[in-house]
Amino acid sequence: MAETFIIIPGRTSRQGAGISEGKFKKNYQEEISQLQISPEDMQRLNLQPGDWVRVSSESGHIEVQIKPAKGGELPPGLLFIAYGDLSSRLMGADTHGSGMPTSKAFDVEMVALPNHKPAPAT
Repeated sequence: MAETFIIIPGRTSRQGAGISEGKFKKNYQEEISQLQISPEDMQRLNLQPGDWVRVSSESGHIEVQIKPAKGGELPPGLLFIAYGDLSSRLMGADTHGSGMPTSKAFDVEMVALPNHKPAPAT
């Protein structure tokens, strides 16, 4: 069953450090490829670190692995993903004249994918 959340994409310090190594290196790719969820929401939804979920917005959807947010960083009901390819798929193209699409605090639906098998890397 889908649950409604608010997602907040943004930059992380690990992402910033990883970019100096290169955007296609392990640290950067791991940081932009995991969705952070409050430990309370993970427990309530019976989710474990590394589980897969589908997150859908008005503009698109992604399938992504989850990890718990560090204690107290995210209250229940909020999700966080680092800016990157996946977060961009959830944002609309309208910039409202600002040059930057709306990327803060928009509604998404999330559903667990209990039997998800990621596509093989190419």
